[in-house]
Amino acid sequence: MPGKLTALGVTRLKTPGMYGDGGGLWLQVTGKGGKSWIFRYTLQGKAREMGLGPVSTFSLAEARDKALACRKLTYEGVDPIEVRRERLQKAALEAARTVTFRTCAEAYIEAHKAGWRNGRHVGQWSATLESYAYPIIGDHPVQAIDTALVMRVLDPIWTTRSETAARVRGRIESILDWAKTRSYRDGENPARWKGHLANLLPKRSKVSKVKHHPALPFNEVRSFLKTLDERGGTAARLLAFTILTAARSGEARDALWSEIDMQAGVWTVPGVRMKGGREHRVPLSQPALAILAEMRGLDATVVFPGSRSGKPLSHMAMLMLLRRLDRGDITTHGFRSSFRDWAAETTAFPSDVVEMALAHVIDNKVEAAYRRGDLFQKRRELMAAWSAYCS
Repeated sequence: MPGKLTALGVTRLKTPGMYGDGGGLWLQVTGKGGKSWIFRYTLQGKAREMGLGPVSTFSLAEARDKALACRKLTYEGVDPIEVRRERLQKAALEAARTVTFRTCAEAYIEAHKAGWRNGRHVGQWSATLESYAYPIIGDHPVQAIDTALVMRVLDPIWTTRSETAARVRGRIESILDWAKTRSYRDGENPARWKGHLANLLPKRSKVSKVKHHPALPFNEVRSFLKTLDERGGTAARLLAFTILTAARSGEARDALWSEIDMQAGVWTVPGVRMKGGREHRVPLSQPALAILAEMRGLDATVVFPGSRSGKPLSHMAMLMLLRRLDRGDITTHGFRSSFRDWAAETTAFPSDVVEMALAHVIDNKVEAAYRRGDLFQKRRELMAAWSAYCS
């Protein structure tokens, strides 16, 4: 049955407005001369509009055919907009079947690396995926990754390298969630733990024991610092500074001169470089300031420079130094435990002062909400006592 519009009339219409053809089909003319087809309908008492395409692409006859197909759907109580959305989603998923897990993983890392506090995360993510995930699922279409494939990745390492396996599982889960958001896959995430892999794998606590960083007994720290002083070199100065400030190795290694106030004796580490994400002020003792004075002039930006201007020492520098000293039995991080043991066993400093010196996050959320200060003056006394002990 012919409508109210004609092909010639559609061509000639220039005045902006809506022109009905009947059966819910309308011609929309915009102020800029654009023309498109609109299907108007009511479903479950709600009025809706659906675009059917531009006049330059679809003729009047084609638009009437499209409107007829939509009317048939609404007669059956089906929303044509939802039908089209599902069709487009299916088409996108079909196209995405060629997108591999490796491609999605690399895109995920690229998208998130700017927000990672520690620059080494990029290397760690890439290394674990390269070692454990890519050989099994790297070249598989991301849509095809299922529980069986995830288990093939995790089974060989879950009980032997439990900590690494847990990281790999979490990274696969994050990548698959990203892929679903980008419409590269649908369905549940086969790498999720709760209610899924928890039914197939034993808890990490059942297959592994917590491994603490090997630490030097605090009564041996003084002689160790003397060894560092005799050896000399930037790596030795960095390790000594790390010990005297009880800082994490990465925080000390990446220290910048802009963070140091020599006159006030304060090192302010910005939140972006702290594990807890909050700015941390470190009181600098006289021995720590003496080390900084030695480093003055080596680089204008970083305190402990490597071979390249403006770049800090490698994160392996202190580890290699310990190996050269034949001290593979201890770690840099372990000196924080040495400091903690010394404070607990030989001093009367309150535990919260010591914990704040270590920049530990307060687990009790109520206490954390009411804690406004950083106990800086008390921590200055604590770090002075630690440096005196170490000297």
